[in-house]
Amino acid sequence: MSTPPPPSHDDDANDEHASHPEHASHPERGSHPEHGSRAATALAIAATLAAGVGVATQSRINGELGQLLDDGYTAALISFGSGWVILLTILALAPRGRAGISRVMTEVRHGRLAWWMLLGGLAGGYFVLAQGLVAGMLGVAIFTIAIVTGQTVTGLTLDATGFAGARRTAIAPARVIGAALTVAAVAVAVVPRLGGEGFPIAAVVLPVLAGVAVAFQQGLNGRVRAEARSALAATTINFTVGTAALAGATLVHLLVAGLPEALPTNPLLYLGGAVGAIFIAIQTVTVGRIGVLVLGLCLVAGQLAASLVFDAVAPLGPASTTATAIAVVLAFAGVLVASIRWRRRGGGASRPSA
Repeated sequence: MSTPPPPSHDDDANDEHASHPEHASHPERGSHPEHGSRAATALAIAATLAAGVGVATQSRINGELGQLLDDGYTAALISFGSGWVILLTILALAPRGRAGISRVMTEVRHGRLAWWMLLGGLAGGYFVLAQGLVAGMLGVAIFTIAIVTGQTVTGLTLDATGFAGARRTAIAPARVIGAALTVAAVAVAVVPRLGGEGFPIAAVVLPVLAGVAVAFQQGLNGRVRAEARSALAATTINFTVGTAALAGATLVHLLVAGLPEALPTNPLLYLGGAVGAIFIAIQTVTVGRIGVLVLGLCLVAGQLAASLVFDAVAPLGPASTTATAIAVVLAFAGVLVASIRWRRRGGGASRPSA
């Protein structure tokens, strides 16, 4: 359930994989913060940081579930499928969400919305599958850094091309520098481990590709949300497609590899779907007050900080090192630099602007 996606269109901060800094943090593509009490704004920021922690928590849960099952496919289906059930329950009580789905289906039938734009959930399903397959091998911190890098670098291209009908955003030098910093973060985290026993360097490719996929997902889901005029409708469509894809892939996998020997008895390992639904809901509520720029930065900060804490107090896979901590700082610096909108003022001087 990924990083519920951070918004890439308007105030769409509520689909699965919302941790995408390149899209979630651009004010020119999102809503502006509402003015209100400082206390309410502070509370919204704190809640969004907690949502970022939730994304890392989901990676930690699904990573361990995949390890214990020795089956990342089944772990991903359990997590994504449970989130889908939660959303369907909410949808049953939300007429506006059901109306949004009906509106989207009408747009597709009349050819005003391409059918393939409903397939963003495939990326969400792959994101959760990557959690189940390799988060336990890499550790939560390195897994998160790789995801953020894939999202940020891909976001540069998608923003420049206006993917899925979004407003085009020029590739400014600051954004290139920011993307380069996130790539450097992966190198700093991984290079010291080269040749180390039990560290699967090739497995880093999976979360990087998951970040790439989620960048596309955010563009697609943002367009669907705009047509549905309902975050719940867009998110439910996303989860429905992702769950169906994971169910098919898991069935094929089980036919080849067989059923897991036994399901873990720890109930906490089955909360990945619920955690995803919660952090999506938080983003939906807070984006209107703090805006997409602060939302995206808070999500990434929460994810990266929590990933280090998990690796320190509840390690999964290789333990974090000083290099990992430096890589986390580099990744966040890259997201921050890529998120700044630089405007040239007066006599050629430039300054950052939100």
